[in-house]
Amino acid sequence: MAVEKMSIAKALNESLRHALDTDPKTLIMGEDVGKLGGVFRITDGLQKDFGEERVIDTPLAESGIVGTAIGLALRGYRPIVEIQFDGFVFPAYDQIVTQLAKMHARALGKVKLPVVVRIPYGGGIGAVEHHSESPEALFAHVAGLKVVSPSNASDAYWMMQQAVQSDDPVIFFEPKRRYWDKGEVDTESIPGPLHKAVTAREGSDLTLVAYGPMVKVCLEAAAAAQEEGKSVEVLDLRSMAPIDFDAIQRSAEKTGRVVVVHEAPVFYGSGAEIAARITERCFYHLEAPVLRVGGYSVPYPPARLEDEYLPGLDRVLDAVDRSLAF
Repeated sequence: MAVEKMSIAKALNESLRHALDTDPKTLIMGEDVGKLGGVFRITDGLQKDFGEERVIDTPLAESGIVGTAIGLALRGYRPIVEIQFDGFVFPAYDQIVTQLAKMHARALGKVKLPVVVRIPYGGGIGAVEHHSESPEALFAHVAGLKVVSPSNASDAYWMMQQAVQSDDPVIFFEPKRRYWDKGEVDTESIPGPLHKAVTAREGSDLTLVAYGPMVKVCLEAAAAAQEEGKSVEVLDLRSMAPIDFDAIQRSAEKTGRVVVVHEAPVFYGSGAEIAARITERCFYHLEAPVLRVGGYSVPYPPARLEDEYLPGLDRVLDAVDRSLAF
């Protein structure tokens, strides 16, 4: 067993290196991914080791980047596309939702598009406008796309490899403020299927459901609640499309209370779908309504105000208290 301690950024870099090394049809494309190694250094050293034909610096043209990746996928390649920041993906939105997501169905299953679109997302880094968005619900709503987000280094390493090996297009959201969080990675043992939720902490009184950057916050909230005698379970979804509703249902039936936490705005967020589905599935097991914690329905604020915008420990614990009060 080869277990190493590494950051999420390092885990992603090692996973991409493994993908390039094992399959000559795998390519990486994006703005500054080559010589610079990406603004977060996720692709650091890859162009040097694999060449400019495998790790390609592109023009600043997201629509063109994704469109080119679609063409390469049609020719048998497995492109990995980097969108430099979450807010930059929208020029490519048309290509992603009308071409990338639909080609398999349009061709009656005869065409596969194994494209991974990497998107660093979320706030917490003091960035300027269009650099701190959480648009995952927009893509999870689109049939034909898989949407995932790791919360730790082990998942970052393995989920990236599983995404690259998928014959379906995968939108891979990377929680940028967690890039430097470290954890143990077993590089020889796959932890589980790509779209399977994982129980990050066992509990019996209430379930916190989260993914990506908010899993750490929920674990901190569960630890704080434990000091007050409350047993809180934390479920790491890992995947927003498809969602492992069976795992949420099992936990909900055990604890009787569910709070869904995500960084994106609550209004029309992924928590709304989870709350509706779990209410349908678990109505007679629930001791309280499914509650949601998330961002406000406003444009992402300037860096000085983002601590007020981002769901933190206090807002999660407040939801826990409200749920337990029913």
